[in-house]
Amino acid sequence: MAEDNKLARLGEADFMRLLLQHENALRAFARSLLPDWNAVDDVFQDASVIMWKKFDQLDTGDGFLPWGKVIVRFHCYRYHEQKKKSGAVFSNELIAILAGEAENLEDAEYSQRHTALASCLEGLRETDRELVLAPYLGHGRIKELAEAANTSANSLYKKIGRLRDRLRQCITSKMVSPLSS
Repeated sequence: MAEDNKLARLGEADFMRLLLQHENALRAFARSLLPDWNAVDDVFQDASVIMWKKFDQLDTGDGFLPWGKVIVRFHCYRYHEQKKKSGAVFSNELIAILAGEAENLEDAEYSQRHTALASCLEGLRETDRELVLAPYLGHGRIKELAEAANTSANSLYKKIGRLRDRLRQCITSKMVSPLSS
């Protein structure tokens, strides 16, 4: 009877709402533990399936984010264990330290950082925005842009570094004084 009551409180729609509400925070948490966004996609997909299967463990939606982070962290550990065979990866100790740091960031802070990043990206010229996003849009994108601009990929990476510094400063200023945006 208690089990039926629990399921009546949290159903499929609740799971989808909570997953979508916390997806950015869970992905950001996974990214703090994984080498790239492709790995995040793989881990998040696997973790989402497990969250769905074990969703009946939650009595209310209030604990969804910490509960989801535990599942994501476990899948990040699994990812690194599988990759150890093919080369250098983070040690379990480093992953635990990174996970602890990332868990301390509240969901609201992830949302605030995401909003600040979007605002700061909008403040860049279109060509700079395209350049700073290029490493995330696929392998070889920097090389294509370098060839189109008749410059070296190395010089573009240096420019990306400077643009990232600008974005970091912009985000920091918006996080300190969010009303000034």
